[in-house]
Order: sequence, then structure tokens, then C-alpha cells
Amino acid sequence: MSVKPRFDDAIHAPTRLRVCALLRVTGVAEFNTIATTLELSEAALSKTIRNLAELGYVLTVKQASPARADARRTTSVALTLRGRAAIDGHLAALRELSQ
Repeated sequence: MSVKPRFDDAIHAPTRLRVCALLRVTGVAEFNTIATTLELSEAALSKTIRNLAELGYVLTVKQASPARADARRTTSVALTLRGRAAIDGHLAALRELSQ
């Protein structure tokens, strides 16, 4: 399947690009895993995910954690179809530039 190369200013910001690229590979990831992997503070990651969710690029799901005895919940983050199309188009545009 061919992807139309298209820069996406919303994804191009470094933190957003890193989050989208990670989710493109993993499909879904827990909030803490993303923060640890990308070495981001919880505040910075929370803001980034909120911005991407407002754009319709990611979906978050909060659920009880079977590994925890307390009431805290975990947050999973995944790219939406729109988000996947946006990151694929953005990466294709970058590849086009580098050739």
C-alpha cells in the first residue's frame, strides 16, 4: 500500500514525533513505558498525549491494573487510524527528502 508523503506540522514537533514513531512500532504502550523509553517527564508526556488526542491521533484507555493492589489505574495509549495515516505520511515525506 502506497502512502502519500505529507508533512504534518502537528507531528513534526520532536516529542510528538517520538511518541507517534514509538506507537507506530508498538501499536499500544502504557504511559509509564512511553515515559521511560523516551526519557520524558510525566508532565511533558501527559501534555503531548493530550494534544495528540485532541487531534484525533491517539486514543487513551484507563483501566485497573491487575498488578496493583491499590485503586490506581494504568493508561494505555495507541495510535488511531488517523494518527497512523498522519505518521506514515510524515515519515514518507521525510524519506522523500532524504533520497
